[in-house]
Order: sequence, then C-alpha cells, then structure tokens
Amino acid sequence: MAMDTGAFLSKLEMVTTSDHSSVVSMNLFVALLCACIVIGHLLEENRWMNESITALAIGLGTGIVILLTTGGKSSHLLVFSEDLFFIYLLPPIIFNAGFQVKKKQFFRNFMTIMLFGAVGTLISFAIISLGAIHFFQKMNIGSLKIGDILAIGAIFSATDSVCTLQVLNQDETPLLYSLVFGEGVVNDATSVVLFNAIQSFDLYHIDSVIALQFIGSFLYLFITSTMLGVLAGLLSAFMIKKLYFGRHSTDREVALMILMAYLSYMLAELFYLSAILTVFFCGIVMSHYTWHNVTESSRVTTKHAFATLSFVAEIFIFLYVGMDALDIDKWRFISDSPGKSVGVSSILLGLVLVGRAAFVFPLSFLSNLTKNSPHDRISLKQQVTIWWAGLMRGAVSMALAYNQFTRSGHTQLHLNAIMITSTISVVLFSTVVRNHFISL
Repeated sequence: MAMDTGAFLSKLEMVTTSDHSSVVSMNLFVALLCACIVIGHLLEENRWMNESITALAIGLGTGIVILLTTGGKSSHLLVFSEDLFFIYLLPPIIFNAGFQVKKKQFFRNFMTIMLFGAVGTLISFAIISLGAIHFFQKMNIGSLKIGDILAIGAIFSATDSVCTLQVLNQDETPLLYSLVFGEGVVNDATSVVLFNAIQSFDLYHIDSVIALQFIGSFLYLFITSTMLGVLAGLLSAFMIKKLYFGRHSTDREVALMILMAYLSYMLAELFYLSAILTVFFCGIVMSHYTWHNVTESSRVTTKHAFATLSFVAEIFIFLYVGMDALDIDKWRFISDSPGKSVGVSSILLGLVLVGRAAFVFPLSFLSNLTKNSPHDRISLKQQVTIWWAGLMRGAVSMALAYNQFTRSGHTQLHLNAIMITSTISVVLFSTVVRNHFISL
C-alpha cells in the first residue's frame, strides 16, 4: 500500500512539473506576442519592417536564446501541431479576410481569381513536381517516392495569403489586393485539396478512371465547400433577423456570429471538405447579410473582434515559424551534407519562381481578352507584382511539409530532415526578400 502511495505521489509530482513547464512556456510565448505587437508598432513607419518580419526576427532571436540556455537541446517553447494551426489559428485569419474584403472588387474579378487560384495552382503544381523529379534524382538526396514528389508539388504551390494583408493595401490598390489575396485563398484551398487527394489515391496505378475520379473529387470539394460556407452565413443572418437578439443583449449577436463562423469551418473538416474555402465564403456572406441585421454596437464589436483575432493568430504563426527555424534536431541530421540542403532549397525557390511565371502571365493575357474596359485589364506592371507577391511560402506550406515528412513534429530520416529544413529556408527567404522588394 505504501509503495502504491509512493508511486502515485511520484507520478503526481511528474504531472505537476510537466504542467508547470507548460504554464511557463505559455507565459513566455504570450509575453513574446506582446513584444511583437509593441515593437511592430514602434517600427510601423519603417518600410523594411512589418509585423510578420518583426515576429520572425523575434522568433529567431528567442530560438537562439533558448538554444544557448538549454545547451543546444531545443529552440522553441511549443511543439508544432497541425491541429493548432488548422483548427485554431487559420480559421480566424481566413474568415476575417472574407469578412473585410471589398466584395464588389472581389466578385468583379471572380473569374480571374478562380483562374489564378485553381488553374494556376495546378500549373504550378505540375511544374514543381516535374522539376523535383528531374533535379532531385540527379542530386542523389535519397529515394523519393511518387507520393513524396507530388506532395512537394502541392506543398510549394501553396502561397501565403496571410502576409498579403500586411504587404498590399486594400484601399490604395483594390484591384491588386483582390486578385492577389483572392488567388491566395483559393490557392491555399486548392493546395490542401491536392495534398489530401495525393495521400488518399493509389498513385502507383494511375489510369483514366482514377484521373477522372481525382478531377470529380476536386470539383465536388470546391462546390460543396463553397455552398456550405454560403449556407452557414445565410443561416446566421436568418436567425439573427428573425429572433432579434439585440433586444436583450448584443453579446448574444456577437457570440452567435463567431460560433456560426467557426461551426462552418469545423463542419467542413468533419465532412472532409475544404474548410478554408468554407470559412472564407461564410465571412463574405456574413459581412453582406448578417452584419446588416445586428445592432450598431454589435457591428462595431464584430468588426474589431474578428480583426483582432486574425491579427493575433498571424503574429502567433510567424513567431513560431521563426523559433522553429532553429530546431536543432532537424539541422543535426543534415550537418554532414549542408550543401545538399542549400541546393534543394535553391532548386525549390527556382521552381516556385518558374511555376508562378508559367501561369500568371499567360492567364493574365487570357483574362485581359475578356475585359472590355482598359481599367479592368491587368497591366504588365501589375502582372509582375502579382507574380512577385505570390512567391511567399508560409504557414500552410510548413504545416503540409510537417504532415508529409515528420511524425508528431519530429523526423528520424535524413531525407525527411532535408525536406523540412529546405521548406523552412524557402519560407524564411521568400518572406523577408519578397516583403522588402514590395515595400520598395
């Protein structure tokens, strides 16, 4: 009995210590989020810096400090979790983008956005996949399966729609903003759908039937995901208008809007649809219908609440990416062949550049053929901006890479470590360089 009691107390002490460590980590992470906001505010007038770059820099600095204090054992406070990213951080960012987007400009360019976001992503996916097969076999980095090669194509086809909000101004450049951001959202959804399809289909026995099933599944996901978002938005508008929550409490109106938006995202996840598309169109419908049926105070509250949640989630993502870039476990595996990692990163960056150019300029030409007014056409300068603005690879690429090449955020294989470190390098390089050039 005494031994049982001693064992129980020992386990309880271990759990308490573990819980305390988690509390310490969360305290430090929240403090760093506050620091990002304060420093970002102080550097607001600096054209070389914005919140994303600030968060990345603070994340890198914090990673170095943690590495030094732990004797090179760890560089981050939290372990990467796909659930944390896809379930908690991404929904408020994408929903707020749909909620705040200028609908007139978005729907005026809807066909061009779908052309860039869906067809363009497929072109980029094909070029990156074919390029990876050609170059990686010559580099002898290891045995990459067909599923890994296609997954690389899907991972690096995903642009970072998050940072577009901070780089382009919706009021100053409405056409560019709607095209780049709209394409980014559809692109992310397309990349995730492609990635999931690659994991679910038998890629070793591809025939015309499987190809048709793949296309049919792709179209089904796009249409049903969009319709689910629209229905969720319309249902929230109907409920608020008929029940008139504002008579008694504006809190109920705000709570219902937030929960209905999140419910649409989770329902899409539940039914294996594209949650990104669902919550984006839910945001558009809510801003057009639901928002006009709530009280004036609720309008102000929801507008700022959604923007705040999105802002904090963005900073959280960039801060974590900065810290994770120095994860010693991944870099240790490639320490004997750093040249290969640099070579893979360079090739991937080159393929991303070529992949975007291969669809931005030809599809812009096709889009311009359908435009009667010169003001609606995409000029060459704007095409170059769209091409360059979409080069950044961010949190979606990171999450998909972790899904494909790690288990629970860790990898024990040399090839997988190369792919993870190369993804991190591409994300950091494209974020910093692209933002600096656009800010010029």
